[in-house]
Formats: sequence, C-alpha cells, structure tokens
Amino acid sequence: MDDDDRSNGLAPNLLLSMPQLTDPNFERTVLLLCEHTPDGAFGLVLNRPTTTAAAEVVNLVPPVEATSGPLLWVGGPVEPQRGWILLGGSPTGVDEDATEVAPGIYLSTSLDLLRRVLLSTPPRARVLTGYSGWGPGQLDAELAASAWLTMETDPALIFDTPADQMWDRAIRKLGADPAFLQSGQGVH
Repeated sequence: MDDDDRSNGLAPNLLLSMPQLTDPNFERTVLLLCEHTPDGAFGLVLNRPTTTAAAEVVNLVPPVEATSGPLLWVGGPVEPQRGWILLGGSPTGVDEDATEVAPGIYLSTSLDLLRRVLLSTPPRARVLTGYSGWGPGQLDAELAASAWLTMETDPALIFDTPADQMWDRAIRKLGADPAFLQSGQGVH
C-alpha cells in the first residue's frame, strides 16, 4: 500500500469494539487496522491469545524443534490457516520482508522470521492466525453505526499489556469508563 492510500483511510490506528458490536469474533477487541482504502480494510485482532504454542501448529520444513515459545494468537476470523508475525521495536533486527504498518510496529509473513521467532521468543512478537477483513464500505458503515472507537497505535499497549486487560486499558486511555459504554442494537 502506498502513502496516498493511507492518507485516505484510518490506518494505521487501533480499533476498539463497542458493546453494540455483538459478533463474538470482535467482542471487547483491540484491533490493529493495517489498511483502510475505498476497496476495503485489513486488520489484526491483538487481544485473543490461544493456549496453544505457535510451534505446535506451524508446519515448517525442517520442523521447529521448540517445546515452548510464543503462543498462537487469533488475528481474526478470515483465513484462519494464514499466519502473520507482528513485531514491535526498531527496524534493526527486523526481517527485510517486514512492513512497518505503524510507527515501531512491523508485519511479516516470512518463514525465516517465523522460525527465528519460534526459537527465540522475542518479547515484542506475536504469531497470529487469520485476520479481520472488510469489503468496500463495510468498515465505514460499522464506524458510522458507532461499532468502533479509534485511537492511535501504541506499541506499549499492544505488546506490554496482558491480553485480558488490553481493551479496558485502551478505553480508559481515551478517557472513558468501560462500565458506562452503552449497548445498542447489534452491528453484525
């Protein structure tokens, strides 16, 4: 995606689901919006860890011999067989195939980088499966229906906040009390 496309959309930003977003895939989610153009939008849910080690489900040749390592996270309901590596930090040491999707946040699908992440478990790395996608105008309609709040990306929130606290902390960073957010009609 080039800079002209970015200037027309909300990406990069975080999307915080509102209570009226009743789709169970997005309830109380914090989502990194990576792309938002007239053709659609692409993002990754950031606060849905699984209890499965990523090395257990990744099919690399030769196989990874790690018995521990990072957990697998659910990035969204679309193409759950597709994998992503999300990294936070400086460009030093980040794979050359990684794309900076927000300041200090990189996204890659590199198998070499995946192998290194599985074996070394960097502190600011996530292995995600699936993604969140919207067709033309779909996210805009959800935003108009107040299904999402937006905020600037925050690597500390993404990588240093426990997943079960991320949504609440993000809402509070916007100056709102999550207990006072109103539920309404479902969006999905």
